[in-house]
Amino acid sequence: MMAFIKKGAATALLLMGLATPAAAAQSLDGANLPWPLALPFAGMLLSIALGPLVVKEWWHIHYEKAAACWAILAVGGLVTSIGITATAAGVLHSMALEYLPFILMLFALYTAAGGISVEGRLHGSPHVNTSILALGAAIANVIGTVGTSMILIRPLIRANSARRFNAHVVVFFIFLVSNIGGILTPLGNAPLFLGYLQGIDFFWTTRALWPAAVFTIAAVLLIFFLVDSYFYRQEASAQPAIAEASKLRVRGVVNVALIGIVVLAIVASGVWHPGIGFDVLGTRIELQNLVRELVMVLVALASLRLTNPSLHAANGFEWEPIREVAYLFAGIFVTIIPVIAMLQDGAKGPFSAVINSLSRTDGTPDNAVYFWATGLLSSFLDNAPTYLVFFHVAGNDPVALMGPLSKTLTAISLGAVFMGANTYIGNAPNFMVYAVARRAGVKMPGFFPYMIWSGAILLPIFAAVTWLFVM
Repeated sequence: MMAFIKKGAATALLLMGLATPAAAAQSLDGANLPWPLALPFAGMLLSIALGPLVVKEWWHIHYEKAAACWAILAVGGLVTSIGITATAAGVLHSMALEYLPFILMLFALYTAAGGISVEGRLHGSPHVNTSILALGAAIANVIGTVGTSMILIRPLIRANSARRFNAHVVVFFIFLVSNIGGILTPLGNAPLFLGYLQGIDFFWTTRALWPAAVFTIAAVLLIFFLVDSYFYRQEASAQPAIAEASKLRVRGVVNVALIGIVVLAIVASGVWHPGIGFDVLGTRIELQNLVRELVMVLVALASLRLTNPSLHAANGFEWEPIREVAYLFAGIFVTIIPVIAMLQDGAKGPFSAVINSLSRTDGTPDNAVYFWATGLLSSFLDNAPTYLVFFHVAGNDPVALMGPLSKTLTAISLGAVFMGANTYIGNAPNFMVYAVARRAGVKMPGFFPYMIWSGAILLPIFAAVTWLFVM
């Protein structure tokens, strides 16, 4: 098992470097793409990973400038290499068919989920906490990890506010609700939605990943129950205060119906193909996709119109998180264009060392390495673009990846979603939950102490996942 982990780590490091100076420029569709065109993508991801840690105050004010800088460098390099027309076509294809559907889905779910308020206080016992985590892991597949995290984190914190030891509850919440739970549908986690946009069937994730999901969620819940029970027994003197509970009340239920509309629109766009559309610079804009994007906008507007503003306020709802995601992912989807193009060259392209490291000597995919390489990169960079990169490395053929290469797609999907929980920066909701908990007075572990928690608890489980579901 350690061999797989080491090989996965080596591959992750290669991808972080993206290419070496010895990699020769290759031609794809008549265009020569030199390896330095991959550097803006590397810079973009490293900025996201290190910016909030190294230059925290500057980053939170100027992150959009960093994204724009890397995007401009990527576009400038492409224009120099392949010309304005081909560059414009590539940017339009990436933004219209990948970025826009991705960000509008997040926008709709974030807005609607932000209008669902859970009021009241629960008894923060191990049984109640475990039930909340299990519930969150389930509904994350319907309203996404971002929406579910924002709905449930405050009730969970209130339930445990009188306990001396409560930071571990939030840590496990990040593991399960903000990451692992959203593994069963494209709505659950951003990487899986990108797979859906690439042609993966909406229900493939449920059919293929449910055994690994059940095993992993059950294992984490069991460990949490044991850990929480231990701490609960240590604070017996605080239990009378903890026991003060009040009836729960869910408000803003109209947003549940709006989320249902989002789900129906996404599923419908995958099965309804009227054959109506138009071409712009070689990119086909289909009617079903336009309708889906329009529905997302209308759902968000309807949520703002139909929801009492006090409910969004009670959830601490603000536009900054979705604004940050929109800017950063715009930069990601622009800078990734030359990277994806070079990956299409396969073992003959600039990324030959990376691709070879993901294959066995007979040329077949080494799925265990795919799992750990995708996961380790997703731990420190954002898991959505990491998934997209490995999806293309694996061939970018949805039919093959759902068929003979289904184990490879399973490895990529599980690695991206599960190991986003390894750090605060592996997935968008992680740091949001961390910030909410800190503001509520929870003494959360820092970046590296959190990794001690995740390493001790999750890595052994991921090793078992490798053996049971990936190899």
